[in-house]
Amino acid sequence: MLYYLVAFGVLAHVLFWGAGLALLTMPRPWRAYWPILAAPAGFALQSLVVWMAAYGGLPGTQAYAWASELLPAALLAAGLARRGRSVRGDVGRFAGLWLVGAALLAILVRPLATAAKGLTTASLGSCDAADYAAGARVFMEFSHHDRSGFLGLTEVVRVLSVDNFYDFWLRLNHFTPSALIALNGTIFNCAPHELTGLMAAIALTASLPVVFWTARSRLGYGPGASLAIAAAYGFSPVTWYAVYQVSIGQLIAAPGIALVTWAGVKLWRAGAGPARARNFFALLAIGYALILGSYNFIVVVCLVPAAAYAAGLAVWQAQGRRLARWLAGMLLPLGLAGLVFWSRVAGLGERFHQFAVFDFGWRIPALSPEGWFGLVRAPGLEPLGEPGRLILALLAVGLLGAALWSGARRGRRAVYLAFCLIGPILAGYAFLLWRGVRYETNASYDAYKLFAVFYPGLLGAACYWVTLAASQRRWVRGAVWSAALGVALGEWRADRLFGRAMSTPNLIVDRDLIEVGRIERMPQVASLNMHLGYPLMWERLWANELLLRKPQYFLTHTYEGRLNTPLRGQWDLDGGLIAVRLPGGDSVAVNGRYSVERVASPAYFRAELGQGWYAEERLPRSATRWQWTADRATLVLRNPQPHPLRLLGQIDVSSRDVRTLEFWAQGRLVGSAPVSPTRAVQALPELVLPPGETRIELRSDSPAAPAPGDSRTLGFCVFGIQLYAEPDPNPS
Repeated sequence: MLYYLVAFGVLAHVLFWGAGLALLTMPRPWRAYWPILAAPAGFALQSLVVWMAAYGGLPGTQAYAWASELLPAALLAAGLARRGRSVRGDVGRFAGLWLVGAALLAILVRPLATAAKGLTTASLGSCDAADYAAGARVFMEFSHHDRSGFLGLTEVVRVLSVDNFYDFWLRLNHFTPSALIALNGTIFNCAPHELTGLMAAIALTASLPVVFWTARSRLGYGPGASLAIAAAYGFSPVTWYAVYQVSIGQLIAAPGIALVTWAGVKLWRAGAGPARARNFFALLAIGYALILGSYNFIVVVCLVPAAAYAAGLAVWQAQGRRLARWLAGMLLPLGLAGLVFWSRVAGLGERFHQFAVFDFGWRIPALSPEGWFGLVRAPGLEPLGEPGRLILALLAVGLLGAALWSGARRGRRAVYLAFCLIGPILAGYAFLLWRGVRYETNASYDAYKLFAVFYPGLLGAACYWVTLAASQRRWVRGAVWSAALGVALGEWRADRLFGRAMSTPNLIVDRDLIEVGRIERMPQVASLNMHLGYPLMWERLWANELLLRKPQYFLTHTYEGRLNTPLRGQWDLDGGLIAVRLPGGDSVAVNGRYSVERVASPAYFRAELGQGWYAEERLPRSATRWQWTADRATLVLRNPQPHPLRLLGQIDVSSRDVRTLEFWAQGRLVGSAPVSPTRAVQALPELVLPPGETRIELRSDSPAAPAPGDSRTLGFCVFGIQLYAEPDPNPS
């Protein structure tokens, strides 16, 4: 229940922040439709408050969040005074939309509530959530001038011209999502890890009114069709992929671009004069603020659909001066937003330089026409199998083509707009997909992001076939209703797969990981070498967020703003299957999974998994984890001391059948232990660890074999290994 209370509470809080601003800034002809603008305005206003407070040197949202509530309250009072009693009718006009949004948010939250007992964040694969949470904690607890702990560790956090972690968020990284988590987290007394995952679901839900408005006001669909398109957007696997990868910036930028495009189309149709431009100024500023704060780099293409629409008509009608006035009306609000978020604009060049240097992201399958409507096979957006995929793609293109042809014959201007909303974006999408294949890079990730931020307008235009429902021919109407039913069923099927996957997510901030934050309160631990989870970044990034008050060093490049450097930390932070224990208080166990070890200890050594280990598995809603071995599995031990170490240990292990676990060191058998399907703790043989590297191999006395329904050859199921070291009292 707590998940639902917080999710709906934060959404209501955002709407409260935006309601007054929406009442005051919605363009005059559409003022009665101000609820459409409430959520984007709330996001923009909250972001602006955190931005101004950051540059004002205030010590985090914990110091000013409650006082800032006076601002939206004052704006709401002014807005209500202007609209008067009409407000209730304005809100009631969208009752169906509110119901769809409430259902969507509840359904999105349900897998999160299933995955964990308490509020936390999970992901299907992306580590962006930890990055957003780190920024949120920066804005919650620190001032712009604070350089303590990790924030001022220049050699680690430097990114081009940015030399501290605070400015990295203001200039280069996704500012607005972290700012929203910080401010709302302070009001609802939620730590960043408790709110970050929910914020993605809230951001998608909050975008539904803009999608509805895009279809209703820009493309001219009826209220029922517009509501259906908004629902299709909300329940589409294209957007659910972003929610469950916790891509909050993308989900906030998308309605910002939709607002800018809507205003651009309406401004052209209104005549593009100065008076008309003033009418759209504030709305455009809100849209640009969302784009600059979340995905500042997308600002260079955010005007593409609107510009294609206006430029095409200007050329066709020979109205060059009108186009110049239109451009001025569109760019002046961008200039104002750019002045406010000046460092976001200044960082654009560096941001694109980063894109050129690093191959960000991962490979995402291409979406063919049926995929635009969410007809995919799995939560990774994998396409349907052949020949079904080809048949559905041809049907989607054929139905859309027939609708556009019919509309063009009747002289409907929405047909031209649909081409402007679809054509340029699909051209860019196809180019990036080609680039990824041509150069074997992750450009398909960029392609998906481009597609997704323009998806509100693109989906509305791609659904132009709904206009055929007005046809006099029964079979045409039947085809439209069949297509709508097919989309609904396809999205329902894919959403079920998303829900199942997210109920047992690949990545989650569990109780053991949260307890890593206790290290901040350990005065003896002055600085840390982050050895967590290589090569997986999830645990490292969350530990970084939980330990921002400690200097931290990374062995490999972890993420933007977390460079690899020499390991200068006084303590190692370890976690995973192997737990190292040192004598004399030189190691501290946070819990059964995580611990810190003093590098200067005379018994200090390193222990890592070598070859022969399968990926970690876990029980849902539990701290129980394990890893299976193959036929043979290796432990790599490194003794940096000039003297030998005496090594003792134990292993928590089971197997599928009764067998003997053999321990081999440097090519000789040094011990063995009986293992059965019953989990048990077995002692490791005592070893003398010489300086340098030693490899211990775990072998079975009988060959490993595949389990039923599992293609892997499974040896032993290892739940944990504890190693104890002390200087060898009798070195040879």
